[in-house]
Amino acid sequence: MPKPNTCERWESTGPMHPLPDDELTVGAVAARLGVTVRALHHWDAIGLVCPSERSEAGYRLYTAADVARAHRVLIYRELGVPLTDIGPMLDTPGSDALGVLRRQRDQIRERVAELESTGAALDRLIRARESGPLLSAAEQREIFGPEWEPDHVARAGQRWGETAQWAQYAERAADRTPDQWRAVAAALDELHAALAAACRAGATPGSPEADALAERHRASMAVYFDCSHAMQVCLGRTYAEEPGYRAFYDGLAPGLAGWLRAIIDANAGAHGVDPDTATWD
Repeated sequence: MPKPNTCERWESTGPMHPLPDDELTVGAVAARLGVTVRALHHWDAIGLVCPSERSEAGYRLYTAADVARAHRVLIYRELGVPLTDIGPMLDTPGSDALGVLRRQRDQIRERVAELESTGAALDRLIRARESGPLLSAAEQREIFGPEWEPDHVARAGQRWGETAQWAQYAERAADRTPDQWRAVAAALDELHAALAAACRAGATPGSPEADALAERHRASMAVYFDCSHAMQVCLGRTYAEEPGYRAFYDGLAPGLAGWLRAIIDANAGAHGVDPDTATWD
């Protein structure tokens, strides 16, 4: 193992002769201030805090005044003042230092405002992930209809809350305003009316009209999350098989739930997806 050089011996074990109380090695100052020796060397190199004395062996030592200056540097550094501004603040008239401090204060206030805005956005996202639309129960019933159950989305979150699609839904819902939700609801009502009319008219699954409606339905899911053809097939199964969904769609037009599943399956097949083996991806 190589022997430590003279400087390393000095900083680790101290000088051969006791130093005055107001003269400290770089290692001692680093320990006292809670900074690294490297930081002190950097401050010395840029002329920010320079040791004023030398030992008998020629090593540089910090006086009490040097250490006090280093303490002031730490105070300003913790306030976020750049090192390049700290030196002039310590060495120039108070008016110059006051200007630097005011600029730093304004920057901190701007940063606080940014953090508060970020915190508010996170609060909205948390609420959206927990309960869906950031609307009161009255607003939800006014927008989505009197039969809407405000806790419906919360139950859906318990079921699918760990999926990537639920995360997308929450992200998109977090900043949506009541008017935007009204537009979403109106567009969905129009889609349901078009689906019911086509079902009553006997539109054939796989026909251009039916395929266009299937694509329109898939696009409507983008309000909530990105929906692939395979995922849409899974939704179609849910509409046809789960009693609540089936009752809703069949209430719009007799047999609509099964017909909607059929047009979704036919359209997915045209896009290379086997409806019998499709999975939520």
